[in-house]
Amino acid sequence: MALPRGDGDGWTRCALGHEHWGIFGAAGLLLWHGECVLLQHRALWSHHGGTWGLLGGARNRAETAEQAARREAAEEAGLSADAYEITGTYVDDHGGWSYTTVVGQARSLVVPTALTAETLEVRWVRAAAVNELPLHPGFAATWETVRAIA
Repeated sequence: MALPRGDGDGWTRCALGHEHWGIFGAAGLLLWHGECVLLQHRALWSHHGGTWGLLGGARNRAETAEQAARREAAEEAGLSADAYEITGTYVDDHGGWSYTTVVGQARSLVVPTALTAETLEVRWVRAAAVNELPLHPGFAATWETVRAIA
């Protein structure tokens, strides 16, 4: 069953001249449990396909970053919002477009159950090993900053 298209889906250009997905910005969930983070291996057909990053995507017009991150995590991996608590955020502002990393703490080592075509795999990765993976460029650029938020 195809999910309805959100009103934030689409490409836009920021003040820095970069092209980004998410007309109203984008958000993703950085979920921690102990020394591990939950990462998504992005589908090969997607923008920067084959890289690892966060469950996330375009924000809709009326959504907060937290709402968008929770929705995307549920849509892409079946992750229930009651499986974790939000503990912080980080906004990567590009001028006219931003990506918000929503940081949370999982109550347990949840196993995502409903992967979509956007996802090759979702895996718990030790924070110390994250840089060993081929990372989505945006996530790679902010990893050292967002890893300090708990």
